Amino acid sequence: MTSATAIADSHARPLCLLADAGADYRLLRHSPEGRTDLASLIRGHSLEQAAKCLVIRVALGRKQRRYVIAVVPGHCRVDLEAVRDEYGGTNASFAVREVAEELTGCVSGSIMPVSFDPAVEVVVDPALLEHEEIWFNAGRLDVSVALRTSGYRALVRPRTARISEEPALVSASASPSTPAPVPSAVSG
Repeated sequence: MTSATAIADSHARPLCLLADAGADYRLLRHSPEGRTDLASLIRGHSLEQAAKCLVIRVALGRKQRRYVIAVVPGHCRVDLEAVRDEYGGTNASFAVREVAEELTGCVSGSIMPVSFDPAVEVVVDPALLEHEEIWFNAGRLDVSVALRTSGYRALVRPRTARISEEPALVSASASPSTPAPVPSAVSG
């Protein structure tokens, strides 16, 4: 499990990075929330502007693997096959919670679209970068950051690749015997 010190560092480190770079950002303190749809509602922005961040384990062979932070718009799902293909892997899956928290220093639901571990690359779907501003939890469930996308790209220099599926595409690809997932309704 992630220690309290690591969580405090995971919150302070990106804020220092943003401040030191003179990035154009805002902080918002709110009730703790790790679900992207609910956090977006609390913060008052569209799901499309939310940076949903998930740690993905990519198998590169029998005994080789790498972890990446996959970042997609909040209304989308990570396309594991696209992540696998982007890294030339044989398989891709969600990292187990303990590994994801250890690699990022963040509790599940507060993972940021940035990596301070040189072995963990960030890959972002370009659909998220179409917005002037993106939102994400700041290493804690009760603090969020609104950051100009141009500033994010300059600071993080993420790899970009189409790694998301929109809910309509996910539903259309569901087999007839499996009920399609129902997207959460978000009212504004």
